[in-house]
Amino acid sequence: MTAPDLLELTTGSAANGGSCVARHDGRVVFVRYALPRERVRARITAERGSYWHADAVEILEPSDDRVEPLCPISGADGAGCCDLAFADPAAARRIKGLVVSNQLARLGDYQWEGIAEPVGSGDATGWRTRVRLGTAADGRAGLHRYHSAELVTDVRCAQLTAGMLTGLDGPRWRSGDEVHVVIDDDHHRHVLVTGPDRRDVVEGARESVQRVRSRVWRIPVTGFWQSHRDAARTYSDLVGEWAQRGEARRAWDLYGGAGLFAAVLAEAMGARGRVLTVDTARAASAAARTALADLPAVKVVTGSVRGFLAGQARAADIAVLDPPRSGAGRAVIDLLAGTGVPRVIHIGCEAAAFARDIGLYRGHGYRVQDIRVFDAFPLTHHVECIALLSR
Repeated sequence: MTAPDLLELTTGSAANGGSCVARHDGRVVFVRYALPRERVRARITAERGSYWHADAVEILEPSDDRVEPLCPISGADGAGCCDLAFADPAAARRIKGLVVSNQLARLGDYQWEGIAEPVGSGDATGWRTRVRLGTAADGRAGLHRYHSAELVTDVRCAQLTAGMLTGLDGPRWRSGDEVHVVIDDDHHRHVLVTGPDRRDVVEGARESVQRVRSRVWRIPVTGFWQSHRDAARTYSDLVGEWAQRGEARRAWDLYGGAGLFAAVLAEAMGARGRVLTVDTARAASAAARTALADLPAVKVVTGSVRGFLAGQARAADIAVLDPPRSGAGRAVIDLLAGTGVPRVIHIGCEAAAFARDIGLYRGHGYRVQDIRVFDAFPLTHHVECIALLSR
């Protein structure tokens, strides 16, 4: 069956990934830029055999949760930045909670109900402090369209901190370069341009200053740090609270990056504690060694998590895992469970991968003690999920 160019559809529940599920002649259609229970005119964008993808280009019967888009460059023909800019922020948090609940039931065989919690002030706009821009042939910087190499050179994304991109849109860049921009915790802007043969500081420095409580990190502008200005503190506080629930003297911080959680684990366990933080990125490990130099209980290991776990003969009392979007996966969770670690704090920024990993832990006899879901990426479908497990 060949897809028509346009369809009138009534959407059902929200799916993982930012679309809503609709049906046409028995075929599933995943519709972006729509909310549940809307009547829309949708443009088919991709055919995948048994299902299609589509963009809502006209809202015929809107949901009560629909608002005027909070991002001026979002939408079916705009940038791929804010795919829920048209949803009331409170409604968006409910929808995200339902998506996580559905994924946990399907992939983790676990029943959970809740909503995505706001982070910091909960403002839907102006929360983002790190961004990477592409550059077009005319020398202008821009944001990518959804799943496309094409750029939108209007950079008024509502996620961004006010003034973050002032004077940077161009035309001033070389086609094909990337422009990395950070507003750090000292309110300084850092701009670094990278390309096949360049890595130039345009403004500020190569490292940004990031602060959580009284501790300072210096993170490469091109390195990883939470993009929401309040996310690092929020997650760190929660990990510290959960780490103190039991008697722990030995901890692993896996996929530890710059050591955000290693710091709070060391504080939670006190002078007799020992923390090993593991990451493959040398720049992240270097940042961890500098930031945590005053904590003799912390040892920084540069290497793969799988390789580290395979070499452990003695279990930690608690392990924190913050893997990439693809999750930890079976091989790592099998190794972790095989060490006998009794408590795990698992963090995931992709709902399906997080739910799958929860199912893998449960297959090894771990019980879910708590799950928190955070709306750390307002105006988008993305969430951050954190689970406490024990056995």
